[in-house]
Amino acid sequence: MRCPFCSADETKVIDSRLANEGFMVRRRRECLTCSERFTTFESAELVIPRVVKADGSRQPFDEDKLRSGMLRALEKRPVATEAVEDAINRIMHALQASGEREVQSQIIGELVMKELLKLDQVAYVRFASVYRSFQDVNAFREEIERLESEPNAS
Repeated sequence: MRCPFCSADETKVIDSRLANEGFMVRRRRECLTCSERFTTFESAELVIPRVVKADGSRQPFDEDKLRSGMLRALEKRPVATEAVEDAINRIMHALQASGEREVQSQIIGELVMKELLKLDQVAYVRFASVYRSFQDVNAFREEIERLESEPNAS
């Protein structure tokens, strides 16, 4: 690993720990030339499937787009950043674990709604209202009533 301070090629690993629910390794390193210390994160490079949109077009999966959509739904809600990142990682892991080369955008939307429901019901309803194109207040009411009737709703 090249040192980010002096660009030397020789560094040594001082400490290694699991991070991100075991999906990454956090390594503390020291440069053998300048003695500066820095942290790196190592993860398996798995292919995330391409996204097939509703109109049939295909595009690469965009983690930033996933994150921004979830953060928009969670705006001004009391949810920790770490919880959001964990949810995003679970979604990405599910997509990688599927082994598929392409995935329908609807599947990603359903995964997002499942994770948002665990994080915050208001954010879930916000996202669902856009994702499912609620046309009027009755659609909101029906979704809220469905949430209230579920025994696992928290």
